[in-house]
Amino acid sequence: MRVSVYCASSTKVSASYKREAYELGRILSEEKVACNYGGGSVGLMGELAQAMLDFGGSITGIIPQFMVDQGWDNPKVETVVVNTMHERKQRMVKDADAAIAMPGGIGTFEELLEVITWKQLGLFLKPIVILNVDNYYGPMLAMLEKAVDEQFMRREHLELVTVVSSAAEVIPAIRKAAEWSRDEALSKAAL
Repeated sequence: MRVSVYCASSTKVSASYKREAYELGRILSEEKVACNYGGGSVGLMGELAQAMLDFGGSITGIIPQFMVDQGWDNPKVETVVVNTMHERKQRMVKDADAAIAMPGGIGTFEELLEVITWKQLGLFLKPIVILNVDNYYGPMLAMLEKAVDEQFMRREHLELVTVVSSAAEVIPAIRKAAEWSRDEALSKAAL
């Protein structure tokens, strides 16, 4: 199994987020689950990568050349350097069996919402898990509920993601995720 993990590179975040990123890396390694991630060396990205390395896991950083030029890449991990952010996002999920979003900023939000959109449209049919550490995604999840209430999306679209609160719940959530077929996605894409 291979997963794609979206998470932050900020070094100023709460220790609880960093601990959970490290724990996710440990669990993925012990479960022999390979990981694609954004290729950074600090913040949640750095903690995830370090745990994967500490516990003998397989992790691949996928990062655009301009970020490498800024020194944002992690020299300790296997790295795939791409030309654009669009190429990065496509490559992140190309061989992934699931996508996982940890807390992050605008980039993480954008990656998460894009992969949810891809699933809604039948372009990515694998499980998507939001690791909602300390209820970080509570406001976003409330916004999705509001979108349903206001009829901007169907209630079934809330089932495109599974929300968990700890790293220990991620692998079981992936294994229990409901199937989502391309035909089902296309039939439910519009209201």
